[in-house]
Formats: sequence, structure tokens, C-alpha cells
Amino acid sequence: MRLMFFAGSAREGSHNKKLARLGQRIAEANGIEATFVDLSEYHMPLYHGDLEDAEGVPERAQSLKSLLGEYDGVMIVTPEYNAGIPPLLKNTLDWVSRVRTEPDVFRTRVFAISGASPGYYGAMRSLLQLREVLAVGLGATVIPQQMALPGAMKAFAEDGSLADDARQKMFAGVVEALAVAARKFAA
Repeated sequence: MRLMFFAGSAREGSHNKKLARLGQRIAEANGIEATFVDLSEYHMPLYHGDLEDAEGVPERAQSLKSLLGEYDGVMIVTPEYNAGIPPLLKNTLDWVSRVRTEPDVFRTRVFAISGASPGYYGAMRSLLQLREVLAVGLGATVIPQQMALPGAMKAFAEDGSLADDARQKMFAGVVEALAVAARKFAA
């Protein structure tokens, strides 16, 4: 069983990248093969139907979809931009969904979502939108467990774990729930 973790942010110091990397480390500490994928390595133009008709789906969208197909479970960790999904993440999902291959990676693996934000809501509003895009728009199975991490600027310890033990355990529980669901889904 293999899990993939990625953040809907390309910023080098992103709190969401930190949280996604923490998820990877938690999985690995529990004997699960896991990887972190950085969307800054998957540059894609803004989705536009005429561009797709003229040039096809970008190679980076095709390679990301192929990579997604290698994992049984995927955790997406998203920031919140103006109470919604960041454009990088939405654009990535839009382009990847345009790659016509079978089996469809969104319908054949399990997803988990979480998010971090310096604000009070901890990316909760973007998580609501992301869940809808994945489940309704793309037909993905998204587990109910998730974590919204408020106050992200002060939430991480120097070693990359969460400074608050209760939040660390909560996030580890989300990673564990993803692993359990991915095992069942793959069986």
C-alpha cells in the first residue's frame, strides 16, 4: 500500500507543505510507503478549453495523473484563499481531470483532505469546497476525517511535528484513517 501527500500551494515556506510532509512522515513511521509531491514541479497554464483543443493536455498534467495512479490513497492539504480553494490546486485538478485514461484515478483511489491557515478557521472553508470538487465534481471517495489547522504560523515545532500534542494525534488519526480506507478500497 502506498500513500501520496501534496499541498495546494507552491510557496517554499508553505504551512500546507509542512503539514503534507508531516503526513508523509507519520505514514512512513507506521510502515507505510509514502511520498510527498510538490506542485511547484508541475507547472501548467491556466485551464482554457480553447487551449486544450489547440495544444492538448499539458505533459505535466499527464505525468501527475500517471503518478497519482501509482498510489492507493492521496492526501491533499490545502490553504484557503479568500474563503476558497487556491487557484493552483483548482487548476491542477481541472487539468488532471482532462487526461482521458483508464482507470480514472479519481474514482479508483481514496482521498483525504486537510488544511492549514494562519486564520481562525484553519482552512475549513476551502476544505468544504475541495470536498465538493473531489466528491461531486470528480466522483472521488473522500474519507470523512479531516483536519483544519488554525494559527498555522505558530502550530509547528522545530522538528516539523505539530506543537500541540492533541492536534498531532488528530492529524495522525486522519493519516491512519486514509491508510485504512485505502487498504479496504484497494482490496
